[in-house]
Amino acid sequence: MTAGLQHCGETLINTTAAPPLGRREQRKLEIRARIEDAAYKLFRERGIEETSIEQICVEADVARRTFYGHYTNKHALLGGLGLSRLYNQSEPMLALLMANHHTTRSRLEAMIEYIESKFATFSDFDRHLILIAPSIFAENSEQHREIGNSATASFTRLINAGRKIGDVRTDFTPDILAAMVVGTLNMLTTSWAMNSDYPIFANLEEARALFTQLICKNDV
Repeated sequence: MTAGLQHCGETLINTTAAPPLGRREQRKLEIRARIEDAAYKLFRERGIEETSIEQICVEADVARRTFYGHYTNKHALLGGLGLSRLYNQSEPMLALLMANHHTTRSRLEAMIEYIESKFATFSDFDRHLILIAPSIFAENSEQHREIGNSATASFTRLINAGRKIGDVRTDFTPDILAAMVVGTLNMLTTSWAMNSDYPIFANLEEARALFTQLICKNDV
């Protein structure tokens, strides 16, 4: 679920290894993560308006000038949270699936279980992050395209891996199947964010059946 995975970080299995970060860049990422973790905790506990930048800095154990070195204001911080907590999780999730499961069917089933476990922890604040995403993306359409392309590319790799081991159907191209998965998960996530009574778990189970039927061979 590109728009519904909460906050967790794992490493993606990729075809090319990313160059190692320098110590300074690694330090910046660690501080940024501390700020986001602190903000996420406080926003959930107290609400956005009731949480000040000073409180976030105290919780994260950073100076105000350090905060402003990463974010110009709370709105920018919310944008960062939306991207890191909800929109940048497809690759880490798929990394685990590829590493821990060895058939496409088991990977898809584990994906739904993973997503369901995340929804079980979501709060009203997570709904808010999802709903404000369009305004965030409106300010950076290029970033929106990059995130969408990354999510689709991740699922395309999963399907291509299944093609190689012979357990994926060939009726449709991997690109179309990946777009179907991403689009369905995004639609379910947005529907959940807009409606507190939305039956997300029942619909995720239906999505599980849809994905396996359209993607996986029946005899494998």
